Amino acid sequence: MTHTKTPFIVVLSLALTMMLGPFSMDTYLPAFPVIGETLGVSQQSVSLSVSVYVIALALGQLVGGALSDRFGRQRVLMGGLAIFALASVVIGLADSLGQLLGGRAVQAFGAGWTLVSVPALVRDRVAGRDAAKLFSMMGFIMVLAPGIAPSVGSAILAIGSWHYIFFALAAYALALVPLLIRAVFTGPGKVSRTKSPQMSLWARYKQVLSTRPAMAFIAWQAGSFSCLMMFITYASFIYQGHFGQTSSEFALLFAANIVAMLAFNIANRLLLTRLPSLRILQMATACQAVGVVLLLAAAFLDWSMYAFLAAMMLTIGAVGAISPNIQACYMEFFPTSGGTAAALLGAAQFGIAGILSALSAVMPHTLASVVLAMAACGAVAYVMLARSLLKGRGAIEAR
Repeated sequence: MTHTKTPFIVVLSLALTMMLGPFSMDTYLPAFPVIGETLGVSQQSVSLSVSVYVIALALGQLVGGALSDRFGRQRVLMGGLAIFALASVVIGLADSLGQLLGGRAVQAFGAGWTLVSVPALVRDRVAGRDAAKLFSMMGFIMVLAPGIAPSVGSAILAIGSWHYIFFALAAYALALVPLLIRAVFTGPGKVSRTKSPQMSLWARYKQVLSTRPAMAFIAWQAGSFSCLMMFITYASFIYQGHFGQTSSEFALLFAANIVAMLAFNIANRLLLTRLPSLRILQMATACQAVGVVLLLAAAFLDWSMYAFLAAMMLTIGAVGAISPNIQACYMEFFPTSGGTAAALLGAAQFGIAGILSALSAVMPHTLASVVLAMAACGAVAYVMLARSLLKGRGAIEAR
């Protein structure tokens, strides 16, 4: 395994590829009212496209990950971009809710092939702390996507119809093809992957699932990411519905969480020069747990909006250090089945978060219930934190 410095163009190319996911999920959010009006359906019906996307994204990763181990990263990644681009054009031409939902399902399936290839490509290149640094550098660029995607969508709406948002996404996917070929799959960016044994898709997943120590990181990621998804789902209700802020004020409050994630990401990159990934992961998860406790206090004791915002920034910001270190720790277990392993992590992350977000629709529409839901999601990650600390203490005592 090489430990040479990864060229920035490779990092940027992989990050831009990962950004395709949040961009395709968030860019069209401002267009919900006009999409509903154009298709003659309610905004609630349009919002079904988010759930469809998340579920299909998870399925796409499950299929694409194993295929990339069998047939190579480049074929699956390029195939995913082609599927995504074609489906985006179909959505742009849609004139019914059925076409919108069907197109989103196919679009997400292609996105799943694309997204699952990136962690596998990182695992092919580096391992351990070097992998955590690379994931963190990519995360620094990628975390900007959820913050700017709605603004990009609004800008496109200002100059044309909502259809152009999906045409723009198709163009984005196609533009990645020459960039990836030039930066990642040829020249100094090319890395020879460890030869993967020939086995069926099911056998690959059985092999990954039998690696018990790695499964804890899947649960860890699902819990932490679900906490983030719950916030994204109810951010508008929290700040506009509960605290009575305007749409422009909401944009600033939402952006504050992106800034917090960037701060944690930068701190993570600095700490990786001194500490192992698992230790930083434990510290960041502890920070998120403290943030959730403060959120509970803010919700039930009627703290001010700014005190609530500070607690939310700590809770959500910690994800900026949690995710890259989970990926690095988890992928370390799979030198020859990186695609399958990444697929399982991604599918669990998006699938569980999507299901929990959908189920949360039946809970009372109050700030307290939203915070309790976030705490319940995060509790899984905090159990994994406690488990890892106990295992570490047991190892020290055994010596």
